[in-house]
Amino acid sequence: MPEMYENIKAVRINDESHEIDEKISRDEEIKIIANKTVIGNFSMSPTHIKEFSYGYLLCEGLISSADDIKSVDIEDRTVNISTDLADFDLRRELVMSSDCFGGMRGKMELTKKVKSHLKVSKEDIFMASKKLREKSKIWSETGGTHIAALVNEDNFINIEDVSRHVAIDKVVGAASLQGIDFSSSFIFSSGRMPGDMIIKIARVGIPIIASKSAPTSSGYMVGKEANVTIIGFVRGGRFNIYTHPSRITV
Repeated sequence: MPEMYENIKAVRINDESHEIDEKISRDEEIKIIANKTVIGNFSMSPTHIKEFSYGYLLCEGLISSADDIKSVDIEDRTVNISTDLADFDLRRELVMSSDCFGGMRGKMELTKKVKSHLKVSKEDIFMASKKLREKSKIWSETGGTHIAALVNEDNFINIEDVSRHVAIDKVVGAASLQGIDFSSSFIFSSGRMPGDMIIKIARVGIPIIASKSAPTSSGYMVGKEANVTIIGFVRGGRFNIYTHPSRITV
């Protein structure tokens, strides 16, 4: 697996200046091509590229399950994906149109409300927060990554990345390859929660997202409309529930 960081020399300034050894997070540009059409170029950490490919297509609504992908070929920094979905081109056009013309509202119109009977306790949230801190190995070395985890009774899938959005794509992709039920899982993220991030998890049917940070106004709006429970400021034995609090048992 490629290294997530590299060693460099830097100059530290305090009372005096002196040279130090420092670690910085690595990022690379990855191109995704699906059915011979360029989907996009993405800046990310150079690991879990296959998982990202699955997760991104799922979170953007371009596929419905991991089984929709026939093959994934990764060569250098380019990923070639083949799918035999009859409506793939239509899905791609709808996603592109929602980005270009409809903005957040256009994306919401393509996103179904989440249906899930999942309930988690406040202890589950605090335990996931503690475990996420312990798993943030690259962040502890560099201070330059985000981390996300997909959590349920039997699984804790965590991946670090320089992008908080990509970190979520990667854990969703990893979970899809394992056949994990999204409706019985929740996401814990280290970053703030804007609307496009909430839409990602709503599209795959994940009912809860928690973070040590806060939602933005677009995130709050999407959470309310898409029936996603948003939990923020998980720290110091407390947290805020911003939307649909009935899923959290206190």
